[in-house]
Amino acid sequence: MKRQEYKIIFEPTGRQVFVLPGTILLEAAAQAGLIIQTPCGGAGRCGKCRLKVISGACPPSANCRTALSEPDLAQGYRLACHAKIQGNLVVEVPATSLFESQQQILVQATGEPMELSPAISKRFVELELPSQADSRSDVERLRTVIPPLVFNPVGIRMLRLLPGIFRRQGFRGTAVIVDGELVDVEPGNTTSLCYGVAVDIGTTTLVGTLVNLKTGLDMGVEAKINPQTSYGDDVISRIRKCREEANGLAQLQRMIIGAVNDIVDALVRAAGIDRVHIYEIVMAGNTTMQQIVCGIDPSALGELPFVPVFTDAPDLESSDLGLDINPCGKVYVFPQIGGFVGGDTVAGIVASHLDRGTETVLFVDIGTNGEIVLAHKGQMMATSVAAGPAFEGARISCGMRATNGAIEKVVMDGDLRMNVIGNTRPAGLCGSGLVDTVAELLRTGLLDPTGRLRTPDEIPSDAPPALRKRLIEKDGHVDFMLAGKTETGSGKSLLLTQRDVRELQLASAAIRAGISILLEMAGLQPMDLSRILLAGGFGNFIRRNHARRIGLLPPIPCERIRFIGNASSMGAKRALLSVAEKQSASVIARSVRHVDLSLSPEFQTEFSAAMLFPEDDPGKDCEG
Repeated sequence: MKRQEYKIIFEPTGRQVFVLPGTILLEAAAQAGLIIQTPCGGAGRCGKCRLKVISGACPPSANCRTALSEPDLAQGYRLACHAKIQGNLVVEVPATSLFESQQQILVQATGEPMELSPAISKRFVELELPSQADSRSDVERLRTVIPPLVFNPVGIRMLRLLPGIFRRQGFRGTAVIVDGELVDVEPGNTTSLCYGVAVDIGTTTLVGTLVNLKTGLDMGVEAKINPQTSYGDDVISRIRKCREEANGLAQLQRMIIGAVNDIVDALVRAAGIDRVHIYEIVMAGNTTMQQIVCGIDPSALGELPFVPVFTDAPDLESSDLGLDINPCGKVYVFPQIGGFVGGDTVAGIVASHLDRGTETVLFVDIGTNGEIVLAHKGQMMATSVAAGPAFEGARISCGMRATNGAIEKVVMDGDLRMNVIGNTRPAGLCGSGLVDTVAELLRTGLLDPTGRLRTPDEIPSDAPPALRKRLIEKDGHVDFMLAGKTETGSGKSLLLTQRDVRELQLASAAIRAGISILLEMAGLQPMDLSRILLAGGFGNFIRRNHARRIGLLPPIPCERIRFIGNASSMGAKRALLSVAEKQSASVIARSVRHVDLSLSPEFQTEFSAAMLFPEDDPGKDCEG
């Protein structure tokens, strides 16, 4: 049953979402794509997640009154992790409350400032004209005003272009320097026009962010389904296409490059800039995706011992890949750890600075592939598991992406209440809604620990009658009705089937098995973890209590579980904005221990055990 929803507007971005009454501000912000700082894990102690309610009903909680001063409360400040929404709101998000600061001096996860130091720099020059008294070469004139050129040679391409450029422009213009190399001299003063694009190349979804390299500010974000999904949901299907078809690799590369160019098109249109002023694209993806985007055959990744072609970041220009940015533009593809632990994992470590902490921390990036990193006593171990696309809404009978019409939240309190993205009639179920539904079915006794939907006659006697009526018996199996024909936009009922539950069990069990093995290898128990960092588009929206209820995450206190958003995209942005972060990525890729679970008998044992849902509910002590 779809209940009343409240409209929440977040300023200064203007992003809007619709949420159920009682939703906490932190969850609404996450739905809007805003990752709020929660150093205390949402325990309501640190005060770092404070947001300002400009208008609407959102009374302060007890934690708000403890952590915030009376003047702050009077001005509308609330703790996002505890304040509950009770009406339409306009909320101001201070820059200091965002997990990732967007100021020129970027604040790292360690608290240290990170100066903007992109590989791209621009400098306006006005050189003295040649004369009989001053017959220095064109390059020598440049060297006197551009320090990097003192130590770096000018390439033959620029040597051929410089005479014409300087004499047409009266020895004035903007020098474009990439990694200390002169790549262009543009007419006029274009120093303020300097951009780059960070791209997360996911197996299912691509996300591109346009970044101003002078200020560090985001100029826009665009997402697009990876068109390669037409050939299969997972990387194995892409590898198989490259191995079995003569033009398979070329076809897949054209598709991904075309999709990235489409993202760039949308970004420059929305920002009102010229693509010629985009000088670098940074890409992060799993090993298979990165090799395909580079036009490198991934076939060896489909057979033992699963060897990648490269681990260090390759040296590429935009023209090498056919990317439609400045012709002199550069492309940085992240270094890789192993066959199935790729650049996206390295980017996630860069984003979270997992390599720089002293605590025992588990990093989990939940997607079609689940990447898991354990940091303990200055060492890191990483592995990858094939979770499948259930968390993306794929292979689910009524599944869909997290877009308008998707049920993204489900609550069962007498009957079923749902939150639908876009505040419209439900059209399907996305990953977070799937986890909610199964967790609530377990809690209410409609689903047993083996994952079997119980018949109406088998469920507990105290189960709400309205929920009992939603169990539909047909042809010897049981489905659960999320929405009837009259409630949906299509006029067709939305049903959660037994097979849907199994798909979630498979995905969840793969990730939990990977976590268990890394902990066992380090001699650790779940309670030894100081924090769990949840990353990925899906990880941003999952409810912590429900993730624990289905066994996806270990039963540790919820305040130790933190959301960090799309860490792959965030890491790509950091590399775009800082040469030092690229150097850090290189060190990380070489130092992380790669754990291959593909033929591990321990994995099969742990996977089988994780297929069962926990008997007890470990999620009672936390909200969201």
